[in-house]
Amino acid sequence: MDGVEVRASDPSAESAGPGEVRGRALAERLGVPYAETYEELFDWGPDAVVVASENARHRPLVELAAKHGVDVLCEKPLATTVADGEAMVAACREAGVRLGVAYPVRFSPAYAALRRAVRGGGTGRVLTVAGANNGRIPSGDRAWFTDPELAGGGALMDHTVHIADLLDDLFDGAHATEVYAQTNNVMYAGEVDADTAGLVTVRYDNGAVATIDCSWSQPAHHPVWGGLELQLVGERATVEMDAFGQNVTGFDERSRSPVQLPWGTDLDSALLRAFLFPETAAGPGEGSGAGPVPGGGADGADEAIRVADGEAGLRSLRIALAGYASARTGRPVPLR
Repeated sequence: MDGVEVRASDPSAESAGPGEVRGRALAERLGVPYAETYEELFDWGPDAVVVASENARHRPLVELAAKHGVDVLCEKPLATTVADGEAMVAACREAGVRLGVAYPVRFSPAYAALRRAVRGGGTGRVLTVAGANNGRIPSGDRAWFTDPELAGGGALMDHTVHIADLLDDLFDGAHATEVYAQTNNVMYAGEVDADTAGLVTVRYDNGAVATIDCSWSQPAHHPVWGGLELQLVGERATVEMDAFGQNVTGFDERSRSPVQLPWGTDLDSALLRAFLFPETAAGPGEGSGAGPVPGGGADGADEAIRVADGEAGLRSLRIALAGYASARTGRPVPLR
């Protein structure tokens, strides 16, 4: 990005799993300078940091950034426990720094259109939402995603939070009140210890009920990012969105490899620009993704889409953790 200088640091790179490229080797592959220690990195004086460690290791890095007075964008989910998430939010609040959570799907033009339809009144009151976030099981250099200790779970933790965050933004103040979930590992029994499939039902205090298919159900030769889709039923209309519809996908059976040719908005770029340059703005669907995306329309529909903050990250985390509690007990779990 123009106007952005990047440095990387990963002192614990020796803990990398088989096939995982980290530390100086990854920095060299990316073509960015490397700092051997976090102290060296913060002595450089960054304006912001991106935390992309394993989920269970987010907290100490976010707190370190807060200690140095630096804004921080943390990968999702915010943490693997509510206690860690709350501590991270508190540390950043006390330090007066911004804490963002990396939910790039907020910046999808498809989501912006759905948001306009709901907030502009076109759908009427939302009755139900059926969401699906599917992909292939993480493997190779992403295998830590299947380690429940490092990831905080499996497919439910990995995929539920994306849709939970979209609904958190869409409903604008409505809160989840109850979560019911079932999980299993039918597809990869004996290969990994984590759940690889799940279905989560969430009730909200605005009367809406949402279901989230959060499975690693795509074959191994499918593109890494399987897709994220929503079907929303309102009193007046039904609307659907495909967050990754702006690409051509397929399979090469000869090489058993995926084919993915994106042509639409780069959601990661849009997220990063909105975090780094919050004072700028871009219209929905603009390829630059240069900042908060206006929703357009009436009755608050034109409010800008912004990077999820720490409190939003906590709300989506609570839904995922309640899902695991429900799956263990077989009963709905209330959320305060």
